[in-house]
Amino acid sequence: MKKIIFLFTALISIPSISKIETLDRIAVIVDDGILMESQIDIALEEIVKRYDAQNIPKPAISVLREQTIEKLVVEELQLQMAERAGVRISDAELNSTVARIASNNGMSLEDFILYLDGEGESYQRLRDNIKKEMTVQRVQRGRVGSSINITDKEFEAFLATDESLKQLEPELLVRQILVKTSNEANKVLEKINNSFDFETLARELSISSNALEGGLMNWRKKSDMPSLFAEGLEGVDVGQVSPPLKSGAGYHILKVEEKRGDFVKYEDQWLVRHILLMPSEIRSEEASELELIDIRNRVINGEDFSLLAKEFSEDPGSAQKGGELDWMGKGITAAEFEATFTKIEEGVVSEVFQTEFGFHFLELLGQRNKDMTNEAIENRAFNILYSRKYDEELENTLRSMRAEAFVEIKDLDEEINIFSWRAFWNWN
Repeated sequence: MKKIIFLFTALISIPSISKIETLDRIAVIVDDGILMESQIDIALEEIVKRYDAQNIPKPAISVLREQTIEKLVVEELQLQMAERAGVRISDAELNSTVARIASNNGMSLEDFILYLDGEGESYQRLRDNIKKEMTVQRVQRGRVGSSINITDKEFEAFLATDESLKQLEPELLVRQILVKTSNEANKVLEKINNSFDFETLARELSISSNALEGGLMNWRKKSDMPSLFAEGLEGVDVGQVSPPLKSGAGYHILKVEEKRGDFVKYEDQWLVRHILLMPSEIRSEEASELELIDIRNRVINGEDFSLLAKEFSEDPGSAQKGGELDWMGKGITAAEFEATFTKIEEGVVSEVFQTEFGFHFLELLGQRNKDMTNEAIENRAFNILYSRKYDEELENTLRSMRAEAFVEIKDLDEEINIFSWRAFWNWN
């Protein structure tokens, strides 16, 4: 027994054995792939660094190692799925992502590389890790994202929750005029419609306690207002006035003065109509331009724009509507198209110009500053719901994937002992 202990102890100092033990080995078999011991060690080291950097107490190293292996197993399964599906991340995509990470950290790409080098980090390893993450995310979006469905009922229910109202609902600055009778209320509305100042009318005619302040109420969300006011302000935009609202105190007329909040958004929009001719093998660019100039001259000379658009325009989406497009903001159309309609006056017909689609001329029909707050709130609400469902579905998918996979975790400590003893006897 003593001899065995001695021999085992002696192994520690044998140089050839230590060299053998530093060789990389297969640590985990995952379906058609493997995880090397070095992969696990590197990932574990990064996790430990993260704990230390954030000054967070670490679990036992054995627990961290198990968690690291599980993370890498699930990642490997998704990478195998990506390989089978032919998912590829191009160099251009990867370069763009790395550059964006550098920019988000206030650095150029060159400075970012130097920073990593100073921290003892490998730029190439960072690129490899980012590429893996991008690949995994693409697999997840393809497998999970397409299966998520949000019904109108779910959406409306969420918008009505206290959580939604607290997070998303804007605050309103409202003035009110309170009068005793319906007849008085109608007379007030008539004055407002005839451009009388609401604040002045409130001071002169309102019987509310805030009459001296021009009927001004404190900033409040609709959910914090009396239900009569909240309902009465549905669909009332900034600068607009509610119909008379009857309460026990009389008849209230409300005006929305301002709106504030994270999702309050206004957008300049334009309404235009156009005629498009597209060059082809039959009609050259020069011929298309000359023909369109002729059509424009007919409009200038009094012919009906709408009828000419129906007859000649080659834009299938607008031709049958007399060339009219929907209200649109910036960033929707080709740059040349936008540059034209944002610079001309309402009712003016532009010169002929070219975009990637062909030759156009257009007429500006109207311009407005549209309150997009409700759309912004709905988009945010949808994203919140989608993210929740996505996270739930992703968790279920990954659990299922892991349960169905073949995973063999090698006992490396046992392999070390067996390998070391074999090496000892061979060495002797």
